Amino acid sequence: MPIKPCDNGIRFSAIIQPRSSKNEVTGLYKDALKIRLTCPPVDGEANKACMIFFAKWLGISPSKISIVQGLSSKNKVIEIDGIDESVFRDKLTAKIPNLFKERQP
Repeated sequence: MPIKPCDNGIRFSAIIQPRSSKNEVTGLYKDALKIRLTCPPVDGEANKACMIFFAKWLGISPSKISIVQGLSSKNKVIEIDGIDESVFRDKLTAKIPNLFKERQP
C-alpha cells in the first residue's frame, strides 16, 4: 500500500464498504486499505463515520483526518495530519500484524 508524504502528514488510498455488519479495517485490497462501515452512503454520513471510526481505531483526533479525494466514491484518498509513515505503519500493524505481508489481487 503506497503511503505518500504530504505537507503536514501522509496520504493513502482507501476503499470504503458501506452498510457492513460492523465497523472494521479488513486489510489491503488493490493497494488500498479496505474499511467496512455500518452506515449507508447518504448525505456524507459514510465519510463522517469513516473519519471518526478511523481516528478511534488509530487513537488520534478525528480533526487530523480528512478525505481529500473521492467524497462521493467508495475509492478515497485519506490524509492524516501530524503523523509520518513509520508511525502510521506501526499503528496499523499493531492492530493487524500481517497487514503489509499479505497481498491480495
